[in-house]
Amino acid sequence: MIKSEIPDFTNVRRYHLSERKSKVCVSKAGTPYSPGGSFRDFLNTLPDILAAGDFNSAANAIVEARSNGASVVLGMGAHPIKVGLCPVIINLINEGLITAIATNGASVVHDFELAYMGYTSEDVLEQLNDGSFGMAYETGVFLNEAINKGVDEGNGIGYSIGEYINSESSMKHSEKNSIFAACFRKQIPITVHVAVGTDIIHMHPEADGAKLGLGSMRDFRIFTSIVSGLTHGVFINLGSAVLIPEVFLKALTLARNTGSRVDNFTAINMDFIRHYRAHENVLKRPTANGGRAISLIGHHELMFPLLAAAVLEKKADYSAA
Repeated sequence: MIKSEIPDFTNVRRYHLSERKSKVCVSKAGTPYSPGGSFRDFLNTLPDILAAGDFNSAANAIVEARSNGASVVLGMGAHPIKVGLCPVIINLINEGLITAIATNGASVVHDFELAYMGYTSEDVLEQLNDGSFGMAYETGVFLNEAINKGVDEGNGIGYSIGEYINSESSMKHSEKNSIFAACFRKQIPITVHVAVGTDIIHMHPEADGAKLGLGSMRDFRIFTSIVSGLTHGVFINLGSAVLIPEVFLKALTLARNTGSRVDNFTAINMDFIRHYRAHENVLKRPTANGGRAISLIGHHELMFPLLAAAVLEKKADYSAA
């Protein structure tokens, strides 16, 4: 057996703790929450470390952007709608804290069904077996007709759906549950970015591929115009793993290509897990030459209401200052 020589550690270099830079200190620690306190009290208990610090930074960025007249753009998939966040998002629209929304075709379906019936989200596994999945008459007919009519009038998909839901008396739940109608009422842009064949309304005979394509192309150009003005603003990607990150990257490229600088904005990604495209196309690449990238991981139905409430509290602070 070969014996290893035991090294002599008597001459190692050392330093005093007072000379070292440390990343964690007691001043950033959280404090216990006292029962009966307010939400503001809860916010004040959070540590200023890692995700808790990022959470506060995200809320501050949104409020600062709007206080300075910069835009706050919410990109999202349909899942936030399905987990009951429409009233939360609509409130932020009404408070002037969201200035534009970009979403996918599935959001059109769930937003409409909530506005019209007060419920949505069918059992795919059960209805796929007998071929009835996605075949609700009202969803297929009303939405396709609204898109076809709106595109014929020169509009994109988002505006067409917002106008339709807002104008129909049959949409009894629209005021608190339709993001599209809320955007139409406030006259802020909502754009829909469609991949043909991904949404149940494409399976119906009323679907017109040419009009879906034209309407979505108009919305992409509108979205590019929105992104062109994002400097010092905030872009939030809420729960879209592929489509919105890809559309955002292309819109940002086109905006910069046509003369808009678009820098020093805050990019926030919110999802269950870290996805490649969201990390690269929302956080890393767009802010590589300036700006901030914030990743908040967690369930939408918990994280986004917390962020929205923090934003409202911080907005009140700014207003009082």
